[in-house]
Amino acid sequence: MNKLETLLYPLRHKLHSFPELSGKEIKTQKLIVDFLKTHTTCNIKSIANTGVLAIFNNENSNKTILFRADIDALPIHEINNFKHKSKVKVVSHKCGHDGHTAILLGLAKKITDNPINDTSIILLFQPAEEIGKGAALALKDSFFDKIKIDYVFALHNLPGFNKNEIVVKNEEFTSNVLSVIITLKGKTAHASEPENGINPAIALSEIINYSESSNDTDPASDNFFLSTPIYINMGEKAYGISAGYGEIHLTLRSRKTNLMLANKNKLISFLSSLEKKHHLKISTEFIEEFYSNVNNTQAVNIVKKTALKQGFKINPIGTPFKWGEDFGLFTQKYKGAMFGLGAGKDSPNLHNPDYDFPNDIIMTGVNMFYNIIQEINH
Repeated sequence: MNKLETLLYPLRHKLHSFPELSGKEIKTQKLIVDFLKTHTTCNIKSIANTGVLAIFNNENSNKTILFRADIDALPIHEINNFKHKSKVKVVSHKCGHDGHTAILLGLAKKITDNPINDTSIILLFQPAEEIGKGAALALKDSFFDKIKIDYVFALHNLPGFNKNEIVVKNEEFTSNVLSVIITLKGKTAHASEPENGINPAIALSEIINYSESSNDTDPASDNFFLSTPIYINMGEKAYGISAGYGEIHLTLRSRKTNLMLANKNKLISFLSSLEKKHHLKISTEFIEEFYSNVNNTQAVNIVKKTALKQGFKINPIGTPFKWGEDFGLFTQKYKGAMFGLGAGKDSPNLHNPDYDFPNDIIMTGVNMFYNIIQEINH
């Protein structure tokens, strides 16, 4: 291992051992700040409550580039038994954000050791990605009102792809994702006299049927749309009572942002008609909104050129990933791209209880980010 690997591998293990959920990344924030103070020359600013900005300002700068890593973990029990396994009950880094964080800290160290004199560089360690709130919270900070950003970049580790290959796509890289909580309030009655109450059961079944009928499951289609029932609850375990309350949660996915908006409005209209039909009070709450990562072609070309010069294999995918990633809020506001970093063909999938970010792809991420800066300045 080289010196940077010797520094980053144990750091990634420490991040993995002490994961924190979205919005609660207090110890993670401190670990990041301590590393930056010890090993780098950047200016440090807290952001989005538990996030960190590492800023390399340059007086002669004619460009500003932002790189982002997400830092939060998931409410998943880890089943691995290695030494660096999660020490927090039912919380673990099953999306590889520990690796993303280590990569960005490695970039900060590399910029310190090998300064880039004509570019200002911003490194954002962003919290709360998993719940779709971190990007919006960061962008609300007045810091972003005072600065012009030329490019934004992020990567995501990708199990199922060869280690260290660079996965790219123009335009949509990930999907729009929006979750909705639908509550139905009726009126309880004796189970022997359901006609004296308002039971939401039929309405719930119609919502499920509507959800299924709205789907176009071809991910290659511009009309791709997926409505997935996530959770359902109705009434009480009291067999003499006809239910008077129901609740169903759906997650909606689409490639195109305008299609998501159109189907959201159709759902609202359908629920309004259902409310009148069944004499229910139906309310909706839309949560965890992820905008599609819409990659800029010029930014993708920079990623490709960088990968080729570094000797990394490029894998140009044809269809966007169906999962959401809240870096999409950045690519919809700034010119930039998210790309994938292969984590191994035989790796467990993301969000699986046995996933672990492979250390041996960390330096690929560091070198890709550092040389993207060089390519832009070329």
